[in-house]
Amino acid sequence: MRIFLAGATGVIGSRLVPLLSAAGHVVVGLTRTDAKASSLEDLGAEPVVGDVYDRDWIIAAVTAFRPEAVMHQLTDLPDDVTRIGDFVAANSRIRREATPNLLDATRKSGATRLLAQSVAWELAGDGGRAVAEMEAMVLEAGGTVLRYGQFYGEGTYHPSSQPPHPRIHIDDAARRTVTALEVGPGIVEIVEAVRRR
Repeated sequence: MRIFLAGATGVIGSRLVPLLSAAGHVVVGLTRTDAKASSLEDLGAEPVVGDVYDRDWIIAAVTAFRPEAVMHQLTDLPDDVTRIGDFVAANSRIRREATPNLLDATRKSGATRLLAQSVAWELAGDGGRAVAEMEAMVLEAGGTVLRYGQFYGEGTYHPSSQPPHPRIHIDDAARRTVTALEVGPGIVEIVEAVRRR
C-alpha cells in the first residue's frame, strides 16, 4: 500500500515508518522541518517537508504521491510535559485546521483510507471540543478514528512508569496502528486491557 503519513517524526510516527516499510508499504513522511527529513530517510520513508496549514500545498503534495491511505498522526505538543497547558491552543488548531486540509487532500488524491489520531480519554475545555470536532469530521468523511490511550515507554511523557488507564505502550500502539489499516471506517480504541484483581 502507498501511505502518506502526516506527523512522521512524532513519537508514534517515528515508530510507524519502519513498521510500515517492513510490512512492504511505500511511505511518504511529512515533517515540518528540513532538519528531520534525513531521519525519515533513515527510517525508510521518502520525506516531504511542508506546512499542513497550507491547504493548496498539502493537497498538491498528497495528490502527487497518489496514496491509497493517509495517516493523520499530527500533534503540536511540547517535549516537556509540564508545559502541556501552554500548547492546548496549538494542538487544538492541528485538530481543527489541519484535519480538514488532510481530508480534502485525501479525497482529491483518490486515497480510499484515512486514519486519524485521537485520544481515548476526555480532555477538558477547548481541547475536548477540538477532539470532538476532529473526530466528527473524520467519521463524516468515512475515515477511521484511532483513540489511543496515554503513551508510555521511551520517548513519551512516561518513559519509565505507567500512567493511569487508558494507556498503551508506544511500541504496542505503533504495531496496532499498522493492523488498523485493515479496519473499516469508525472508531478503534488502541488501549491496554484493564486487568481486574
